[in-house]
Amino acid sequence: MIPYWKPPSIHLGPLTIEPFGIFVALGILLAARLLVRAAEREKLDPTPLADYAMWGVLAGVVVGHWVHLFFYHPEELSKSPFQILKVWDGLSSFGGLLGGILAAVVFFRIRKLRFSDYADSFALGVAPGWAVARLGCFAVHDHPGVLTDFFLAVNFPGGARHDLGMYDAIALFAISGVLYALRNAGKLKGKLLPLLALLYAACRFFFDTLRATDMSYVDARYFGLTPAQYGCLALVLYGLWGLLRRVPARAAPMPPSGPGSTHPAGAAR
Repeated sequence: MIPYWKPPSIHLGPLTIEPFGIFVALGILLAARLLVRAAEREKLDPTPLADYAMWGVLAGVVVGHWVHLFFYHPEELSKSPFQILKVWDGLSSFGGLLGGILAAVVFFRIRKLRFSDYADSFALGVAPGWAVARLGCFAVHDHPGVLTDFFLAVNFPGGARHDLGMYDAIALFAISGVLYALRNAGKLKGKLLPLLALLYAACRFFFDTLRATDMSYVDARYFGLTPAQYGCLALVLYGLWGLLRRVPARAAPMPPSGPGSTHPAGAAR
């Protein structure tokens, strides 16, 4: 059994840094770095990814907070009319994912880039980065499960329980290993992101069946399912569509032109 322990907050004058925030920041930095490295490995221009990062994070935080507020804990809206603006007060990882997706759709359209060219890079960056961020959930134990005598249970006050933040992190690290092992598989070229969606959806849907219902601050349920489980169903649909669709061939890079070019006039570009 794992002892229940929360790392202390770090106080720097008037600034308080929470352990959860540290892991989230580390996860974002790791995801951004791996995303760029994966794009470079595929001989893609990484510049758009660096430009997208800020917009993806901002949209993820805002939408993540709104999903937490409107779907997981709508009772918090009674605290203050300004609760909707307090983006630091509650965050849904699925909402963060949705925000990042919406930002990517808009950003890549504006830049006139094909997201499908970068999809594998996103999978290879997002999965391990998300795993590190989930360690923050484990650090603060904010996803308690039902009472259990499972050997990985955390000894919460009042009894040992599943810690779903830890399970999520373990699953995402394992999925990351699978994605990196398959990145050179020709048949999965351009399909790592839908594969990530399917694998994570299966894990998360199951984990949410273990979520506690006997505590004072628990996730809302709609027709017996958590908001994340509905998100998992959407991920399954995307994953199946992405794996079954034909991935368009990436456009070949433009060859050099000018006085030093060796390409004959009229050659196909």
